[in-house]
Formats: sequence, C-alpha cells, structure tokens
Amino acid sequence: MGGSGIGACPLRAHVDPRLLRFSAGATAGVLAVVLLIVEIARPLSLGLLASQVAVFAFTAFVSFQWSVWAQIFARVIWPRIGAPAKLEDARPQRFGQFVGFVFTALALATFVLGVDVAGYGLTAVAFGLAALNAATGLCLGCKAYHRIRQ
Repeated sequence: MGGSGIGACPLRAHVDPRLLRFSAGATAGVLAVVLLIVEIARPLSLGLLASQVAVFAFTAFVSFQWSVWAQIFARVIWPRIGAPAKLEDARPQRFGQFVGFVFTALALATFVLGVDVAGYGLTAVAFGLAALNAATGLCLGCKAYHRIRQ
C-alpha cells in the first residue's frame, strides 16, 4: 500500500492540458468582470479578485485537481469529452499559477490601498496572460519556469 501523503498522489504531478485552458478561460472571465465593475461595484469586484487570489494560491501551493475550476471541469466537462490522450507535468503550470497569484495579490493590495491605477494595471496583466493561455494554450509563466530551470 504506497505512501498516503500529498506527494504520493500521481495526479498531483500531472494535469489534463484541457483543464489548464478551461481554468485560464474561467480566470480570464473573473478578471474581466473585476476590471469592468470595480468602479461601480467595488466591494463585489474586490471580493471576486480576492476569490481569484485564493484560487491561484490553492493551485500554486496545493493542487490543480482540487481547485474550484478543476472541480467544475471534472463534473461538467470531463464526462462529456473523456480522458485526455496525455497528461502534462504540473510543475510549470503550478509556477504559472504562482505568477498569477503574485500579480492578483498585488492588484488586490493596491486596490485596497487606493492606488487604483496600479490595481488596474496588475489586474489587466493577469487578465491578458490568462486570456492568452485560454485562447492559444501559451502559458508565459510556464515558459518562465522552463527558462529558470535551464
């Protein structure tokens, strides 16, 4: 009976590439809403931004498989499309989530401190990176991970 720790889970080391794009699309959607409503519904938008910060933190430091986007994907989309042809290494993806966490956490902090220009800029960068990943599958955080590991 193998180890029972988090590191022993084979899914922790690998991830469905379709989940990554779904997650990026959902993230881009949340960040777009934040950017659109921050002036008219600030508490709601900051709550949405804080929830995305939490999702980034969870996926970066714990697991993709148990994140909110992964759970929606697993229950709604995966049963309709079936298993992937191959899985990807989760480490670059988790580093990309860490990058998203840093940008959105800083954005949230700057919005809370009243430095809205910085909050908009940081949120827009995070939105752009997530939208690029969702649309093309290109994860710049993952590319940075590979460059750092060389």
